[in-house]
Amino acid sequence: MRLLQASLVLVVAGLCMGPPHVLAQTPDVFYRGRTVELYVGTDPGGGYDLYGRLVARYMGKHIPGGPTFVVKNMPGAGHLRMANWVYGAAPRNGTVMAAAPQSVAIEQLLGTDGVQYDARRFSWIGRVAPVVEVTYTWHTSGTRTLADARQRETVMGGSGAASPTVFYLKALNQLAGTKFRIIPAYPSNAETNLAMQRGEVEGGSKAWASMKVDNADWLQEKKVNILVQYATSRDRDMPDIPLMMELGRSENERRALKLFALGNAMGRSIMATPDIPQERLVALQKAFLDTMGDSELLAFTREKKIDIGPTLNGEALKDLVEETLAMPPEVVALAKAARGE
Repeated sequence: MRLLQASLVLVVAGLCMGPPHVLAQTPDVFYRGRTVELYVGTDPGGGYDLYGRLVARYMGKHIPGGPTFVVKNMPGAGHLRMANWVYGAAPRNGTVMAAAPQSVAIEQLLGTDGVQYDARRFSWIGRVAPVVEVTYTWHTSGTRTLADARQRETVMGGSGAASPTVFYLKALNQLAGTKFRIIPAYPSNAETNLAMQRGEVEGGSKAWASMKVDNADWLQEKKVNILVQYATSRDRDMPDIPLMMELGRSENERRALKLFALGNAMGRSIMATPDIPQERLVALQKAFLDTMGDSELLAFTREKKIDIGPTLNGEALKDLVEETLAMPPEVVALAKAARGE
């Protein structure tokens, strides 16, 4: 009987472990002939889609085995639908990656409804570039500066409660005295911009790098007014535009506003599912850094005027997540109040 029980244990253990040839697969064997899916939590167009497709275009040749990349858009709930799916439902074998929402750790810290992930457990691959975002109004708006936004109600478009296009403006209302009225009814920046041109709203928010590419004519023809930039230091293109974190009326308010700006340091980053086998994760992280130095990618970004760098590796991104989630309770309380929670 004991011999039979021991035999059954060995059989079950063997079944759980899987065939030896699968466990022994090196990254080049595993990825050969496979497809890697890279998910974007927005509709096509905009910064996340731009940088996600940029990585997908070049990274495959730097991964051992040379897999094919396919970009899939999964919009919904300000990136939460995609982030939750990548965390909880996607295969955890290194074939699913994603354009990481820059507020992924902030949403967890603030307890946003619908968050079903622990940002510390995502597999962090690397950052393409930090993000400088801006809030802007159309040239017909009576709000041309941040000072104007403190004096008059300004109707702004946004794309969901968890999106920076909404909560940045709520934070400014609470902590900097602005009077933005936010319409969070637009799935993407493209639809917000159409609504702005139709006169439904007066303005919106988006990444500065995307605006320089998508709306270069607006900037050249002075069709938009840049009110504020979201970053931890002023962008060289906008030395006279105030930073969000400079606008608080007290030190604690400025610290709370800086919390929101910390998401910009996460920037346009790539993450993958939790629990990827370590050898594959290391291969993906190295392939990402090699991709960022790819001569064809660098030539393409120069031609298209796409900002990249400075890059960060996966460990540095993980450290940013940890730093965000370690913010003190008094800052968290102010930030939550700023969003009306």
